[in-house]
Amino acid sequence: MKSLLTSILLAALTCAGPTAGLATWPDYKGFWVVGNLTAGTCEIVTSNPVMDNPLTSFSSGPYQSLDDAKLARSTIPQCPKDPVASTK
Repeated sequence: MKSLLTSILLAALTCAGPTAGLATWPDYKGFWVVGNLTAGTCEIVTSNPVMDNPLTSFSSGPYQSLDDAKLARSTIPQCPKDPVASTK
């Protein structure tokens, strides 16, 4: 019983450990969707955004690939359906 519990705990730590800190890792490279509610735009950026005004802007991410970020942008209701935003 002790070895089963140890195996389950080790498996949980192995799966959760490497991905849990990715978003806060200083050099993490990924993609974020950044929206401006006032302008009605959504952009995909490659650095972790700092939101100046959470009432008029939002962010989602990080995503591992540009395709993942584009898919996420297409599911966010506040983003325009015909994205004109560029990737920075």
